[in-house]
Amino acid sequence: MSDRHHDDTQPVYPGSPQDQPTDTASHPVFGPPPPPPSFPPPGTATAPAQTEVLAHQPPRRGRKGFAAAVVAASLLVGGAAGVGGAAAWSALDDEPAAGTSPSSRTTAQVADTPDTPAADGSVESVASSVLPSVVKIDVSGSSGSGSGSGIILSSDGQILTNDHVVSLAGEGGRISVSFNDGTKAAAEVVGTDPLTDVAVIQAQDVDGLTPATLGSSDDLSVGEGVVAIGSPFGLDATVTSGIVSALNRPVDVGSDGNGNTTAYPAIQTDAAINPGNSGGALVDMAGHVVGINSSIQTTSSSSQFGQSQEGGSIGLGFAIPISDAMPIVDQIVAGEEPTHARLGITVSDVGAAQGGNGGPSQQQEQASTEGAQIQEIGDGSAAGKAGLKASDVITKVDDQLISSSDDLIATIRSYRPGDTVTVTYQRDGSEKTAELKLDSDGSSSKS
Repeated sequence: MSDRHHDDTQPVYPGSPQDQPTDTASHPVFGPPPPPPSFPPPGTATAPAQTEVLAHQPPRRGRKGFAAAVVAASLLVGGAAGVGGAAAWSALDDEPAAGTSPSSRTTAQVADTPDTPAADGSVESVASSVLPSVVKIDVSGSSGSGSGSGIILSSDGQILTNDHVVSLAGEGGRISVSFNDGTKAAAEVVGTDPLTDVAVIQAQDVDGLTPATLGSSDDLSVGEGVVAIGSPFGLDATVTSGIVSALNRPVDVGSDGNGNTTAYPAIQTDAAINPGNSGGALVDMAGHVVGINSSIQTTSSSSQFGQSQEGGSIGLGFAIPISDAMPIVDQIVAGEEPTHARLGITVSDVGAAQGGNGGPSQQQEQASTEGAQIQEIGDGSAAGKAGLKASDVITKVDDQLISSSDDLIATIRSYRPGDTVTVTYQRDGSEKTAELKLDSDGSSSKS
């Protein structure tokens, strides 16, 4: 059983045929490249596609013809650029403009701009050091195909990515890895963990790769600069930059086969992250990996020219903190079943279950409108041993405020089995605290 009694959000993989709702939602960023652009039928009014139209115009002979094309282009982009178009016409015409002579003309100067080394801490420097450690992953299986990204962990081809990237391969599918130098290799799944959305694959018959340098996501601050590297829409070796816009953002992208919620305390960033970035690196300005790009907030999919267009980056991307992911990765690499910390309870948002057994009392609703309300407590669980009861509302774990069931699930996932935490909760209008040692889910599905 999961830490919540219901799950309203299912992962919608980019490229799926159904239309998305108009409300924003978090989705794993993985999927096939978009279809090639199509043009509307004759007679359909559309905004001028300036670059595309100009690129498809047939070449014109002579300097006058070229100048006419320049003027046409300048008129398309507005009146201010029209002045520049007229100046270009004057400079390119066969005859001098009135009031000028050939001797009075000046020509553009060619500046000498030598290539200088990238400054330490610049996006250019980060890209140069990290690009060799990020790969594109192409996956195909019986249910379809798509592409994502991955982070090289070892020189012999151990690669970290998302579970939702490799799960498409299923049984008997194919995984191919494309490296920064243009070479490719087949890969096999080492292990996956749907609850934290991480996976490890092994590229075959490779050596001498450049492993990424892993940092600490625990040291991040809001406002700190970060760089995202991956293969959005199948465009490998793409670099975008931004800042950490929030920390410990609870992100719920669905559930596993047992109904357990896939949620994690994400790093939120405004660095552009799009479908295909999944599994790629979010790095700090020292070039250290601090997160695994995994999901985006998107408004909806849309339809243009009769084709479905998938929503892309709106400046809200989410990455799994590397410090939370690596203990799971270490277990996968060691051939162990991944384990997760748990309280041994099921929860819902406050007020989601009204009346009856486990429903909140009027006193509780007046005392707390936010938190994770306990619905059930497992026998012998950490929460039960600490004295928590059904209907208690958990409002804080250590210093982390809890405003919803997803908050609690994501926060507990950031701990490891055996860690000791202080839980703050409300009961009958009074605030109480309990210190407890977190359980391990082991082979159990209850979290």
